[in-house]
Amino acid sequence: MYASPIHTDAERDTIMKSALVQVRVDDAVKTGADELFQSLGMDTATAVRLFLVQSLQAGGLPFSVTRQPQYNAKTEAAIAEARAIADGSTEARTYDSFSAYRQDLGV
Repeated sequence: MYASPIHTDAERDTIMKSALVQVRVDDAVKTGADELFQSLGMDTATAVRLFLVQSLQAGGLPFSVTRQPQYNAKTEAAIAEARAIADGSTEARTYDSFSAYRQDLGV
């Protein structure tokens, strides 16, 4: 059984003994996380507790873990075009001038 994140620290202490969890992370990750969680009105320790509670409630990680990044449709199309150019099935567009390139882009 785990304590609900809505309990105060004093209430949690009476519900169950606490355990220390230590994690090593890159300084930039720690700083960024501290700033993010502060903007959400909590400290990093509270965010970690919430993560652990959510993991227990979800019966696993409270988010999906994928092996490949998720791109939007425009990026997927650009990747597909680059692969087609690389494998020779599509010819790369070329331009005689920068203004011709901009005209093709519509800018």
